[in-house]
Amino acid sequence: MAGRNGRRTIKRTRARRGRPRTHREAWTKVSVVMFERQVLDLDRLTTTIRSKTGAHLTRAEVIRALLDALTESRLDVTTVTSGAQLKSMVTGKLSA
Repeated sequence: MAGRNGRRTIKRTRARRGRPRTHREAWTKVSVVMFERQVLDLDRLTTTIRSKTGAHLTRAEVIRALLDALTESRLDVTTVTSGAQLKSMVTGKLSA
């Protein structure tokens, strides 16, 4: 791009702070309280995936994928009245 004095100028953009964006959807940061055993299970899962495939999935990616899978499934969860009932319903379908 030529400037007023005829010289070529380069428009510089400031580097973004933090991790590079890995998704293009709008997002919101949400804090969720989980049991320690659940965090350990997530860590074991991501470590096993990394050791078998070389892919580095984050805890958030696993949680988002599981929620998306539940949302896209044909499982009607609108009648559940507790987390335990939801767990039982999902486990029953995954084990079938």
